[in-house]
Amino acid sequence: MALTGRTALIAALGALVTGLLLPNWTGVLAINLPLLVAILGDLVLAAPVGSLRFTRSGDTSVRLGEGAEVHLTIANPAGRTLRALLRDAWPPSSWHTETQAFAGSRHSLRIPAGERLRVTTRLHPTRRGDRHADRVTVRSYGPLGLAARQGQHRVPWTVRVLPPFTSRRHLPAKLARLRELDGRTSVLTRGEGTEFDSLREYVPGDDTRSIDWRATARRTELAVRTWRPERDRRILLILDTGRTSAGRVGDVPRLDAAMDAALLLTALAARAGDRVDLMAFDRRVRATVQGRTAGDLLPTVVAALAPLEAELVETDASGLAAAALRMAPRRSLILLLTTLDSAPVEEGLLPVLPQLTHRHSVLLASVADPRVAEMAAARGTVQSVYQAAAAARAQAEREQTADRLRRYGVTVVDAVPDQLSSALADAYLALKSSGRL
Repeated sequence: MALTGRTALIAALGALVTGLLLPNWTGVLAINLPLLVAILGDLVLAAPVGSLRFTRSGDTSVRLGEGAEVHLTIANPAGRTLRALLRDAWPPSSWHTETQAFAGSRHSLRIPAGERLRVTTRLHPTRRGDRHADRVTVRSYGPLGLAARQGQHRVPWTVRVLPPFTSRRHLPAKLARLRELDGRTSVLTRGEGTEFDSLREYVPGDDTRSIDWRATARRTELAVRTWRPERDRRILLILDTGRTSAGRVGDVPRLDAAMDAALLLTALAARAGDRVDLMAFDRRVRATVQGRTAGDLLPTVVAALAPLEAELVETDASGLAAAALRMAPRRSLILLLTTLDSAPVEEGLLPVLPQLTHRHSVLLASVADPRVAEMAAARGTVQSVYQAAAAARAQAEREQTADRLRRYGVTVVDAVPDQLSSALADAYLALKSSGRL
């Protein structure tokens, strides 16, 4: 049971009247007894909350930064009209501000007996992942508005908040470069591991092993087979979800910036005809995507990345290498999105790196902090000079780590969050152009 502000106002006025006119027990009973009877009567006449029936519908997924609508249908099977205030509770990160949460989750209801009403809760999530509906609280008021019945119901619903994929804006330019690359590498060759392209007329100097005798029998001139480099290359994307990916660079965690870069590369590689698999790993495999066709690859990767969160544990580099070799038994490009901090690389990654580079091409991409470059360029005060010295030392250590990785044959991409996606796509295209992929 809950009392309303109207009841409190009437009680306050009654106390004032009692104090001025009848300052004794007779006056107290004369004012409060009718009020108590009215409250009990109002409570009895309020529609029951326990018998209400709820169903949900609406959006089940939304990109981060966009809005979602979840509909809640309330059926009133009781014989009395429902006058109620409803709160549809969701996690705080489902809205930008507390004001939005208050306005978006509360609904006033008036449902006649035997009828139903649909209300809409508009969510504006501020974090990736799954947002689960909490409880639905209903406060049913009597006709006098003095008292209310209150109850709670569990009405499950989940909205998956997907990565925003802000790097999508780079995709048209990268696809144009890919088409240019395909045109430039269309020099027809013959050899193991190539794809048949077309037939053409024999020209003196052509390899006689390329002659297609069946096609020649149907034509008046010799026909030779032409070949082109294979397009079905294999790429394994590995996201390090260990403690280093939890650090925030600007407004977002490093993991989110790595995800955005992975999505752009996935879209680009799928259009290039390459096979892309995905693995997220720290001390165990957190997510995998394998064997998807180009049509459903990107949506599957987006859905797999959405609930991932950085784990506050040190990444097991040996376990990561073993899992990568299991997922990529054939020669592939292994693209590792991780840190360039010297300690995790030297103590964890470098000892197991030969296992990967022996069979595969390896590309390591890392999110750099733009604040470090700003500090390195700062001057003017003693504090800024000390900060510049510390930043320069951090940059030097990072470059030394990158050089050590390059000596193992690893391609290294180190860029700030806004540039990482584009730089990684450029590195991928450069590998294709040089024939290393």
